[in-house]
Amino acid sequence: MTPRWSGAWAVDAPADEAVLDVLIPSYGRPAELAVTLAGLAAQEGVAFRVVVSDQTDGEAASWVQPAVRAMVRVLEAQGRPVRLERHLPRRGLAEHRHYLLGLASAPLVLFLDNDVWLEPGSLDRMVRALRAAGCGFVGSAVQGLSYLGDRRPQERTELTFWPGDEVVPERIRPGTEGFARWPLHNAANLAHAAADLALPAGDWRLYRVAWVGGCVLFDREALVDCGGFDFWDRLPPGHAGEDIAAQWRVMERYGGAGIIPSGAVHLEAPTTVTDRDTDAARVILGQ
Repeated sequence: MTPRWSGAWAVDAPADEAVLDVLIPSYGRPAELAVTLAGLAAQEGVAFRVVVSDQTDGEAASWVQPAVRAMVRVLEAQGRPVRLERHLPRRGLAEHRHYLLGLASAPLVLFLDNDVWLEPGSLDRMVRALRAAGCGFVGSAVQGLSYLGDRRPQERTELTFWPGDEVVPERIRPGTEGFARWPLHNAANLAHAAADLALPAGDWRLYRVAWVGGCVLFDREALVDCGGFDFWDRLPPGHAGEDIAAQWRVMERYGGAGIIPSGAVHLEAPTTVTDRDTDAARVILGQ
């Protein structure tokens, strides 16, 4: 048996007791992926596994880069298994997420983009919030910290907190009242909201969302019960909004919420999703 690393970040729970599978769909951006993995390595309080599925063009996957390999070794030394998958050909984002979900077995799954850094404590806070609320998902909306000097109070007028930890199902579609919440996640709006709330360390507030991009923690059974991303074969490879479609289906049955503070920092790298000709939510949900 490989000895567990005795560094300050070593974890106590054995891998087979992981409560969370972190699922990272990846295409290019090895430097950003290394930062994403480094953020995971700094988490405490939650036993988790990591699955990276790479669709980078060419013969070499993103994880051959030294920085990525180093962070994989750190996670493994902490007792956190890392599974590296090469999933080709590319059939679109929905199919990629569908594939990753099929590899998960933990009670909770975190879909994490490969250009998001999580501040220490984020995973533990999200898990505790999801368990307290008993809903289908809790999302940490990614924040662009280059916008810290750009306050947009007019985009936070729709910020509405769930009372206590009670999150109930709701239906979101274009034209519904809830759809108007989407500007909440622009720029650094949630960072400004968190600063205004001045919550004690470790505390959180759950709020109503239209949807959350980049970092969403699901109850795996709830996501699977709602079909997950099984609609992937109804979409052309060039699409976006597949995460919205999946979240709206979960929200209608189990409810979903955003969390403040977010703790998820967008690395603000150029998008790799350049073909957005098809709106997946519109196709799948008939809007």
